[in-house]
Amino acid sequence: MRNPLLAKVHIARKDLALAEESYRALLARVTGKTSAADCSDGELDAVLTEFKRVGWAPRAKRRPLSNKPHVRKVFALWGELRPHLRDGSTRALCAFVRRQTGLEDPEWLSPDEANSVIEALKKWLHRVRPGSVE
Repeated sequence: MRNPLLAKVHIARKDLALAEESYRALLARVTGKTSAADCSDGELDAVLTEFKRVGWAPRAKRRPLSNKPHVRKVFALWGELRPHLRDGSTRALCAFVRRQTGLEDPEWLSPDEANSVIEALKKWLHRVRPGSVE
């Protein structure tokens, strides 16, 4: 049971885009320890409860990876944008794709349609994190 809890702590930290210092401070405040690896299961549960209190929500069941490289690229860029978005859900990505192409789901994109979505996502990512996408 320990490994899944530790993994959730690290996923939550990434989802919340916590800086190293903030993460260590939260661990110290909640558990008195500065490393999740040193925490008991109960302490890891307490850290997850604190993450939820500050706004983290475990992700719903993930979609299976597409077998289309252009669709995987769309999802990868969306994943990079997620920490900068109010709603980084798949439903929000579908709405973005719909506005860009008229299609309801990224899985339905042709390579050309996906390319226009990919370029739009790259520009968006560059606006929120300059120098991150070439």
